[in-house]
Amino acid sequence: SQASFEEESQNPPAVQHWKSVMPSKGDREEPESGCQDAGGVNEPQSMGLNVSRLRSSSVEIREKGSEFLRDELHKAQKELKLKDKECERLSKVREQLEQELEELTASLFEEAHKMVREANTKQAAAEKQLREARGKIDMLQAEVTALKTLVITSTPSSPNRELHPQLQSPSKAGFRKGHGRNKSTSSAMVSAASQNVAPEPVSRECKEVDSILFAEFQAWKESPTLDKSCSFLDRIYQEDVGPCLDFTKQELSELVRVAVEQNTLTIEPVASQTVPVGKGSAEECGGPRKCALSGLPRTCKHRIMLGDSGNYYYISPSCRARITAVCNFFTYIRYIQQGLVRQDVELMYWEVMRLRREMSLAKLGFYPNEM
Repeated sequence: SQASFEEESQNPPAVQHWKSVMPSKGDREEPESGCQDAGGVNEPQSMGLNVSRLRSSSVEIREKGSEFLRDELHKAQKELKLKDKECERLSKVREQLEQELEELTASLFEEAHKMVREANTKQAAAEKQLREARGKIDMLQAEVTALKTLVITSTPSSPNRELHPQLQSPSKAGFRKGHGRNKSTSSAMVSAASQNVAPEPVSRECKEVDSILFAEFQAWKESPTLDKSCSFLDRIYQEDVGPCLDFTKQELSELVRVAVEQNTLTIEPVASQTVPVGKGSAEECGGPRKCALSGLPRTCKHRIMLGDSGNYYYISPSCRARITAVCNFFTYIRYIQQGLVRQDVELMYWEVMRLRREMSLAKLGFYPNEM
């Protein structure tokens, strides 16, 4: 329709033009009048037809144009709806991805915190085991050093009679069992006794199981524990461990008792020139000439450290014997608790009684000379 309108507009309707013809002389006026009449009648009619035709074609063009625009509008609206749906879908996908990302991040942080907690727990346990192992190694090294000292002092040419009591005479051996604190007095009395009194045979040690103590030990052996609430350990704490670790310096004595129970106490030999090391002063930690537990002036050949404090406390041979006796007892019952002792119940019982006797003797002041 638009093409036809353009074609019509380009080719306007032809208007007839009358050409003048040279009339003859006799007919000049008549043809001119006839021509004027014909042009005046046909020209308005052709102009009206052209105007009406133009109006109809413009109306038709408007209708077709509006219809074309409506179609384009519908198409644009459909495309817009599709794009809105696509945008909505993409926004939902984005929200879902963001939520999944947040959940993943939270789970990763939680897993990282969990791994850090587990690593800290394992590190703490490993450090505790390392401290316990170092404490045991130090105790064993001290014991080995003491044993080496005893072995060195005994040779085939000059044996140590303290290590080999069978080399002593029966009268001297029997006498030294009860009186070994003053060498000069004991030697004089032994010489007098050897001159006036005939040697007596050495009496063999007799043992008899106490039914109450053995029943308590058997009950503890069924489910061994280090809890002081059981009757077996409660009795030993009251009768042996408590008195043996009861020193003049009460505060330090309590720290020593806790360290022995937790197996974090370290004993090591020191030279006489060693100076106190640690945060405490020489007065607090004692010194080579003063015991930190008893407060008395004594020659201190050993020192102790409680856990990882870094403070060393110098102790006298008597205090060292008392602490060592208690440590030996706890070491043995720990071995029983861990199932490392493969003996009969009665043999275990007598070993426990022997360790209790060592604690009692150490409390009373008896200890080997090498300490």
